[in-house]
Amino acid sequence: MSTLRGCWRLYVVLLNTTEQWPEYGFDRALPVPTFTERAQALSVLGFEPLPGAAWQWTEDSQDPDDPASPVMLIAATRVRTRTGVDA
Repeated sequence: MSTLRGCWRLYVVLLNTTEQWPEYGFDRALPVPTFTERAQALSVLGFEPLPGAAWQWTEDSQDPDDPASPVMLIAATRVRTRTGVDA
């Protein structure tokens, strides 16, 4: 999960494929989507967090070569295809 054009978006990184990553837009910058909202977004995309998985937050910058560049927050967790859903 990260921000794009000022709005939060959640996406599922699909490894070993050229398929487009499933994505869900929250259409807002604030407040940051809650745990429940993130879980619901994953469900809409056909995924769920792995049992016991925690969200990890990472700070990055828009321009790594500029220490004054705005900060970007990136959140990640491990997911699986939701039970009973064909993916």
